[in-house]
Amino acid sequence: MRNVRRSSDNEAVSPVIATVLLLAITVMLSSMVFVLMQGALTTADKPPAQATVSVRGLSNGFHVIRMTTLDQTIDPAKIQYDLSPENFEDGNPIRGKVSDPGVYGLIGANVSFHDRDAGYSVSQGDYFVIDSTTVGSDSGTWRFKLVDLSTNSVMVDVILPPIEA
Repeated sequence: MRNVRRSSDNEAVSPVIATVLLLAITVMLSSMVFVLMQGALTTADKPPAQATVSVRGLSNGFHVIRMTTLDQTIDPAKIQYDLSPENFEDGNPIRGKVSDPGVYGLIGANVSFHDRDAGYSVSQGDYFVIDSTTVGSDSGTWRFKLVDLSTNSVMVDVILPPIEA
């Protein structure tokens, strides 16, 4: 019988290669964390939204204000509407957020917002309906404003036209 010697090698990789591998893994993990957190670290200001609207006074006593263009979608909680008479003696201003339960998607409210794409965002094509007869904006000169609260800028500032006969 022959004696067969087996060599035993307890080391899988040399210590130098192990150190290089550990350093490479550490650098890759660090760079992944940096890339993931980079968006949170930047403090670039968001540009104000640019919007245009069309406004119609309907014969049934309602005004419809449609967002014809809007360059970005906005969270409804960050948009405030303001409906007020030019001369404050003619009536009280009405203010609120688009996301308010009595405004967002509610039919029959004094001021209601309708999200055309149902994406819970203010975007192009969405519209407001104002019950001008109930609010009192069917007589006198009334102004409708939309303010982007995230940039503190006025997106829309229009005068409501007279109600069609």
